[in-house]
Amino acid sequence: MSKLIDHNTSNDGVDRRGFLKCMAWTGTGVLWTLTDGVPKSYALGALDALTDSQRKSLFFAQISDSHIGFSKAANTDVTATLQAAVDKLNALPQTPAFILHTGDISQLSKAEEFDTADQVLRSLKSEKIFFVPGEHDVLSDNGASYLRRYGKGTTGDGWRSFDHSGVHFIGLVNVLNLKAGGLGALGPAQLAWLKRDVSRLSNSTPIVVFAHIPLWAVYPQWGWGTDDSEQALVLLRRFGSVTVLNGHIHQVMQKVEGHITFHTALSTAFPQPAPGSAPSPGPMTVAAKRLRSFLGISHATYIEGRSTLATVDSTLSGEPIGDFAMGHDEVSTGKAKATLVLAANQVGIDNFSFTPKVLTVKRGTQVTWINADDVPHVVVNTQLKFLPSKVLDTGERYSHTFEQPGTYNYYCSIHPTMTGTVIVM
Repeated sequence: MSKLIDHNTSNDGVDRRGFLKCMAWTGTGVLWTLTDGVPKSYALGALDALTDSQRKSLFFAQISDSHIGFSKAANTDVTATLQAAVDKLNALPQTPAFILHTGDISQLSKAEEFDTADQVLRSLKSEKIFFVPGEHDVLSDNGASYLRRYGKGTTGDGWRSFDHSGVHFIGLVNVLNLKAGGLGALGPAQLAWLKRDVSRLSNSTPIVVFAHIPLWAVYPQWGWGTDDSEQALVLLRRFGSVTVLNGHIHQVMQKVEGHITFHTALSTAFPQPAPGSAPSPGPMTVAAKRLRSFLGISHATYIEGRSTLATVDSTLSGEPIGDFAMGHDEVSTGKAKATLVLAANQVGIDNFSFTPKVLTVKRGTQVTWINADDVPHVVVNTQLKFLPSKVLDTGERYSHTFEQPGTYNYYCSIHPTMTGTVIVM
């Protein structure tokens, strides 16, 4: 892809000592700066009123969770909302030096979905884009097609690093090789690479890490975290300024832990409920006129002479960010979701769970899984005693006939906190 960054040699005057001091300050369409330890805010619309020197270096922007190919009630035109995000970035008073896309470009890893995303992103004024994959980008072939498109200059399964204006950027991949009952995973090979990558850097080097699944435990019950993230964070704690940017949860959440600031971004496709406010994660349907107040972009601005960087989380509507705690389909639409009626020897997939969780059948029985969720799932046997299903989109089924007695544990390889068991007598 023509917009993929291979390397960067630009020099926009960013002060490396002051870089990212303000990443802990964020607002709804507000630009925050930190001068002598005192925060000061500007309305996003006031950027035009700043002097040329004040807004000299609009540094970079983040887009996340575009889910091109999704067309359910939560958003029937995700291409249009991705285009709206691009238009919003193009309208900023200073073009971002580059864009970070933190995963889930596509919904089902289909070539035509990637093609559509590429066409929209190509209209960005920013010439350079870095990508890391989301779990939806690596469904069909464990990420091979994703790497062919976006993996130029990467290592291993797509991780990479680059330097820009004295700042070290690290793109990590935590959506492959997911284990039953687990969370996101970096893996030994990537952790070893990360150790080598940062070993040459001085403690004063500002670090920006970007990955899809959060590197802190946002809500493990929903898979919102990374199992081995602590091993990566140990390698980063010696640095005086570390900012970790993620997507995946489709809402702005932030945590500061020592010198490390964690920040998750809005989606450009659909919202998900706040942790614990609904039975499960997944697309949250809101009134059409309010949708764009739940979707948006993030960007970081350095104001010359103040040695500060600020982040702005801006909705596509320009209105305040919506209330993610309102819950899920039945709350936001005012009517209950239809209950899936199951026949004998069927397993329903809904609300990010298998029902029944344990199914007991006789030898020679065919078991059928039916996906009633608005998101895809894949049925995988942990013992590999039967073939995994294809990617099951909404309404699709998968069947297997169990010929041998035993206990068969399985999980969803996209959402590994989802587990179930078939007992064959």
